[in-house]
Amino acid sequence: MSPGILGKKIGMSQVFREDGQVVPVTLLKAGPCVVVQRKTPTSDGYDAVQLGLVEFAKASRTTKPLAGHLKKAAADGVKFLREFRMRPGDDDLKQGDRVLVDQFKPADKVDVIGVSKGRGFTSLIKRHHFKGGPGSHGSMFHRAPGSIGASSFPSRVFPGTRMAGHSGDQQVTIRNLEVVEVVAEDNVLIVKGAVPGPNGGYVLVRRAKR
Repeated sequence: MSPGILGKKIGMSQVFREDGQVVPVTLLKAGPCVVVQRKTPTSDGYDAVQLGLVEFAKASRTTKPLAGHLKKAAADGVKFLREFRMRPGDDDLKQGDRVLVDQFKPADKVDVIGVSKGRGFTSLIKRHHFKGGPGSHGSMFHRAPGSIGASSFPSRVFPGTRMAGHSGDQQVTIRNLEVVEVVAEDNVLIVKGAVPGPNGGYVLVRRAKR
């Protein structure tokens, strides 16, 4: 049993349970993955496994250091690599081992990690969900930030004050999503609920920590 698997977000859909309940789901193309490197407390100071998602990648897009690193594990064609910390109960994976989606079963709980969609420079109403001012009667205060601090003391703006700025494009972890179905022949993992990122974005699926 691997601590997790790498994949891509396919998109959202819905499924019907046996009792007729409609469940919103996200389809993930999970794996196949290969163990590129096995890190141990003796050699690296911690216990982890480095997985690579097997997909087509041009040789010209792979740097020479990465190509040499992948060659040791016979993992040509890998361009997305991430580490998973090993936990008690995980299999003793070795370099070159394959990790497939059939290790997950329906009703399992997983954490999905992805990068949220970038929204560029946005106002504080969109970024922080501020209410804004009145929309009529000449208020002249519609989408403005309002006061950001006192003038006499402390005469400065505190770090972390919520303002307009770059929104999205951050790592987001969605915890305890339920595995609804596993389609092993197509390497598809169906989980309940939404997953961060656009369709086609890379995600990490790990066994739930909590």
